[in-house]
Amino acid sequence: MSNPLLSLPFEPSIESLGDSYWDVVEATKFPLTKLRFRNDALLEQLGVKPNTVKDQHFEEAFGAFKDRHPLLALRYHGYQFGNYNPLLGDGRGFLYAQIRDRYGKLQDLGTKGSGQTPWSRGGDGKLTLKGGIREIIASEALKRLGVNTSRILSLIETGEKLWRGDEPSPTRSSVMVRMAHTHLRFGTCERLLYLRDQKLIEKLLRHIVLVYYPSIQSKYSMQNRNDYNYVKNKIVDLYSAIVENTAKLAAEWMGSGFTHGVLNTDNMSLVGESFDYGPFAFIEEFNYNFTAAYFDQTGLYCYGNQPAICHDNLQLLQEPFAMIIPRKEMVNSLGKFPEVYKNHYENFILRRLGFPIDLEDQGKSMLINKDTRFQIIKATLELLSSWKIEYGEFFTELTKEINTHGLPYEPESLNPMSFSKNEPQKKAWTTWRDLWWHEQNKCQEKEGREISNTATRLKRWNLPQTPTRKIIEQIWNKIEANDNWEPFEKWLEITSIS
Repeated sequence: MSNPLLSLPFEPSIESLGDSYWDVVEATKFPLTKLRFRNDALLEQLGVKPNTVKDQHFEEAFGAFKDRHPLLALRYHGYQFGNYNPLLGDGRGFLYAQIRDRYGKLQDLGTKGSGQTPWSRGGDGKLTLKGGIREIIASEALKRLGVNTSRILSLIETGEKLWRGDEPSPTRSSVMVRMAHTHLRFGTCERLLYLRDQKLIEKLLRHIVLVYYPSIQSKYSMQNRNDYNYVKNKIVDLYSAIVENTAKLAAEWMGSGFTHGVLNTDNMSLVGESFDYGPFAFIEEFNYNFTAAYFDQTGLYCYGNQPAICHDNLQLLQEPFAMIIPRKEMVNSLGKFPEVYKNHYENFILRRLGFPIDLEDQGKSMLINKDTRFQIIKATLELLSSWKIEYGEFFTELTKEINTHGLPYEPESLNPMSFSKNEPQKKAWTTWRDLWWHEQNKCQEKEGREISNTATRLKRWNLPQTPTRKIIEQIWNKIEANDNWEPFEKWLEITSIS
């Protein structure tokens, strides 16, 4: 039987830009290729029937990288903890291929842990097995919560021993394939500014509009392509769209209680998609100062700083864009960041609280008036700030309570001790409880339904178990000690959207 993964209809999209944006590389030959994770949901998204794909097919395509050329290590620069670094690029991965999914959306298949490239900077280009498992957990948790995120298609153990300063070593090795809408990033543009190459930046930005922002492309389809304003206006709209997408992504991270950990500009996607999870962590007790990366000594990329860092990175992105378009118009676009962020954050939290919110259609989210929305969000954050309960656990236990007992007939029937063994501050609890209960009942009346959908919404938009550091360590310890993958597989099973 031929390997269906080797005969997919790949497209040379980034390849067609020319070799100023990438380097052709070779994959490492691994001593072992043992499939540890496959994402059949992503196969279906790519139009492939999972029952036609054997584990061996994954190992051939995404472990041995059989019959696939060229493999492209992308070039980029970036600001890392505020300092510009011109020596970046894909140092332990490459773009394996690009393919349309069944919705017509172009997707990248990119590796991590596939060996050295010209941009490895002395590193071995490898990925620990634990690092791959962590990235699967991060992306699947965020997907369940409704965050715009990349996901992992496969993880293959590769049989090598790796030495790392942040893990007990030697530790097991792996190679991962990530599916993302694009691996083009802020740093891709910053490199071209560093080179002072206006033609290459314009070519790149035109490509991004054409491939990733079809609504902008269609808006200008009837205009003269040689007209200066044709290019200028398109790129102004592109920057504005990147601002909006990035503001929404920051809101989704914050609403999820997720800390990316390393928000350097080379980790910021030009389509506003979350990707490349390294030292990430979900917060435990609600704490804006929570820091995920052990090497972030000043807390620059702490949980609460994420919106401001995203805003600052967008401001830095103006520099390469200014080679093509007026800075004034970008300043106006960036000025909309706070409002977009605030509205999206409120909607994201309200959806997690079981309210009828549609993030894609703001008109459907107006059952709750502006003042009440603000009051509920404020009361929720004040409650979580004053209560010794894990952030994710609060939403999980609310989901369990309403799915088990239904929406109570009176607010007093909602008991905080069914959420946690620790009592909340009384005023904070009653303020939140009464607001939440009364507004749920109002929404139910406005929806015109006899049976509340609150329980269904809570179950859909919250995690049965938030993968905090403690949970991830428990999963990894079973794998490391006894090669026991059952807790990992069980977590994936309960997290998947049925």
